[in-house]
Amino acid sequence: MDLRTMTQSLVTLAEDNMAFFSSQGPGETARRLSGVFAGIREQALGLEPALGRLLSVAHLFDLDAETPANGYRSLVHTARCCLAHLLHKSRYVASNRRSIFFRTSHNLAELEAYLVALTQLRALAYYAQRLLATNRPGGLFFEGDEGLIAEFLREYVTLHKGCFYGRCLGFQFTPAIRPFLQTISIGLVSFGEHYKRNETGLGVTASSLFTSGRFAIDPELRGAEFERIIQNLDVHFWKAFWNITEIEVLSSLANMASATVRVSRLLSLPPEAFEMPLTADPKLTVTISPPLAHSGPGPVLVRLISYDLREGQDSEELSSLVKSEGPRSLELRPRPQQAPRSQSLVVHIHGGGFVAQTSKSHEPYLKSWAQELGVPIVSIDYSLAPEAPFPRALEECFYAYCWAVKHCALLGSTGERICLAGDSAGGNLCFTVSLRAAAYGVRVPDGIMAAYPATMLQSTASPSRLLSLMDPLLPLSVLTKCVSAYAGGETEDRSDSDQKALGMMGLVQRDTALLFRDLRLGASSWLHSFLDLSGHKSHTNSVPTAEPMRRSVSEAALAQPEGLLGTDSLKSLTLHDLSLKGSSDTSETPELSLSAETLGSSTPSNVNFLVGPEEAPEEAAKTQELSAKDRGCGARAAFPEGFHPRRSSQGCTWMPVCSSPIVKNPFMSPLLASDSMLQSLPPVHIVACALDPMLDDSVMFARRLRGLGKPVTLRVVEDLPHGFLSLAALCRETRHAAALCVERIRLVLTQPAAPSSPPL
Repeated sequence: MDLRTMTQSLVTLAEDNMAFFSSQGPGETARRLSGVFAGIREQALGLEPALGRLLSVAHLFDLDAETPANGYRSLVHTARCCLAHLLHKSRYVASNRRSIFFRTSHNLAELEAYLVALTQLRALAYYAQRLLATNRPGGLFFEGDEGLIAEFLREYVTLHKGCFYGRCLGFQFTPAIRPFLQTISIGLVSFGEHYKRNETGLGVTASSLFTSGRFAIDPELRGAEFERIIQNLDVHFWKAFWNITEIEVLSSLANMASATVRVSRLLSLPPEAFEMPLTADPKLTVTISPPLAHSGPGPVLVRLISYDLREGQDSEELSSLVKSEGPRSLELRPRPQQAPRSQSLVVHIHGGGFVAQTSKSHEPYLKSWAQELGVPIVSIDYSLAPEAPFPRALEECFYAYCWAVKHCALLGSTGERICLAGDSAGGNLCFTVSLRAAAYGVRVPDGIMAAYPATMLQSTASPSRLLSLMDPLLPLSVLTKCVSAYAGGETEDRSDSDQKALGMMGLVQRDTALLFRDLRLGASSWLHSFLDLSGHKSHTNSVPTAEPMRRSVSEAALAQPEGLLGTDSLKSLTLHDLSLKGSSDTSETPELSLSAETLGSSTPSNVNFLVGPEEAPEEAAKTQELSAKDRGCGARAAFPEGFHPRRSSQGCTWMPVCSSPIVKNPFMSPLLASDSMLQSLPPVHIVACALDPMLDDSVMFARRLRGLGKPVTLRVVEDLPHGFLSLAALCRETRHAAALCVERIRLVLTQPAAPSSPPL
């Protein structure tokens, strides 16, 4: 169904339902249902022309006719998904509204939630039009002076996001992955409540299990808490949450479900300089020094994974480098018969936003790669930000890559074909390691496979980056926190100094006590919260009593003072906020939603777009001076008169955009590399996600390489989120996408056919 037909069908159904419920008398429920369908009609009619204009020019930004993918197309597709859901729900209501089994409250809540989402998507469509008018022809990233970029991003970041993390969570993705996203969101908000109460992830994770119940049964509460977390918690929270998969119990469970390999050894490469031959003249060599940035020379950890035990992998020289991991190191079982060395080698660099995860988190799909490709894989455990910012990770990855090339015989390979492979931040490092190898004059890999890579770390906007407003795995504020940490803008967390003083046994004893305490208090808190949800909230004026556990941030944020608005819940305010039936109502609250006015204030986050420390106070002061009227003036530059999207209830968000010069370094943002540098890259194969906020990074990087005549392929998978490689075993769609990555690696490792001799 084309966009116009879908919109017309939705408008017709909305008018029919609106007329029906308007005739049902003065009841509150009928009034709200009538109003929500009036809002759907208005937003659909306003959205359709904007999407049509974007779709009419989207083909100009594709890599080629066979690869129709860019941020404009993704934004239109996402809006169509929302319209399709509302069309389905409107048909259901029209068919069942007279039935005694019609669940009025449930359907009303879902319609209101998707109406908010549709309104926010309309705002994103107008922002995309603004990008279209500002950027040069064919450019996807926002171009202009810093003042214009600052105005745009500060306006964009004030939009309400919670609606996309409640009932509408993951509506744009394949249905098979939505339960997983819901589980992750519930776990994240529960983890956020207990963050900083314990010092390690085990106690926090256990406590979170008992407080997750109310987030599962109250999507609006979950969405509001999710929005608070992504805007207000620092990079150390995300580092702790993403590293949950590093816990031995969880990693062992994941490995039990993955392929069984003969070799999985963690190696510690000593920080010793060595010589590498130059590609131009192998008789000459260049010295590869150990990593030095920030913390001085230190060992680099790599993990060797091989499905078969090959020659060299059980040598004494390699065994001397093994770093013990306890029972995991026993996975190497020497066999009387060894397989010969493979002709190929894969060097892998993991993702994690430059701040989290290790090869252990990515080991399940790496084992599958080793089995399917039949080659050894070396995965690099580089140091993570903010403790080790740029260029430490690049130095370690380059050092480990050169070591693997020089000592490939120890790794079970002859090194005839070498492929660099990585995902997300690892894809970025694959490109920059290759650029560094070319700059040193040493061997570059025979090809690169990068899955959903980040190639532009400079503060800017693009159509696909607009999708970060609703992405549960890569929100914009989280992305900027990670980039800021990698650029050195985040200070190191000092909260772990007491852990170092306690030592290992002290940590175990302390965490055991904390775990039992939290199990007891968590069970009590869960029971009380469940009983509170089932009863009436009629104690707003009562005297507070002592609680066994601290009050959650979400409970404090959602406590509404009784005033002119009474004690209406958020659900009852949603429709009144968005229905623009009366001009007087619109003029009274032109920018902020009622929920934004009634929600308690919270401390704004420092969504740092890589601004220098000396500039931060001044920029923060300027941002705080923006009134609602000032923000409205910025909105009118992008929005038509009379349209007012819903604003965030989390207050002004500090988002300075004066970029540090370091993010323009081509070894940090490879998209900004010169033509001569990009000419040195080997063949590149990119696998991207159509709904990924980083999609435009892949499209523009591939277009630059294509323009230089470099061999490059871009494959874009539909309906999957950023990070699908870690979800490879989840559903058929993720398995297909992971298999596509393996196919791209196999293209690199396949020996090119020898040119046939001309006939005599």
